[in-house]
Amino acid sequence: MRILGIDPGTATTGYGVIDSDEGELRVVTYGVITTPANWEMPHRLVWIYDELCKIVQEYRPDTAAIEQLFFGKNVTTALTVGQARGVLLLALAHAHLPIAEYPPMKIKEAITGYGNADKPQMQMMVRQLLNLEETPRPDDAADGLAIAITHAQYMRYEALVA
Repeated sequence: MRILGIDPGTATTGYGVIDSDEGELRVVTYGVITTPANWEMPHRLVWIYDELCKIVQEYRPDTAAIEQLFFGKNVTTALTVGQARGVLLLALAHAHLPIAEYPPMKIKEAITGYGNADKPQMQMMVRQLLNLEETPRPDDAADGLAIAITHAQYMRYEALVA
């Protein structure tokens, strides 16, 4: 099963594509979609949409997972990330992909076993779970891989229960 994980953002959207076969995980690709800060929001959103469509077309995932929006102290940031999530979800829906959504705490639990894990712990576990020699960079790409791993683990659990 090929899984696309997405860490949404307007400046930087992280993504990771993995293959999961009976618990074995393998990295296909990972990276970021970036937009210049001086672009108007509508132009940034079109760029994010178009770039994700290219990734979906090239790597042909079977399913996708995206991080749910976490409302922190900065409402403006939450709103812009919400706009990015919207166009990302639209691109995935247009590709007819099943979509799962996970809150940050569930992702941290799935990767490290601890819902309040910090970035270095997350990155170390992503590296170990995927048998990588180096930590994926930038952080947003590692987050995209973590989301894909989370979905693989939840899907495997659901298959075992069924």
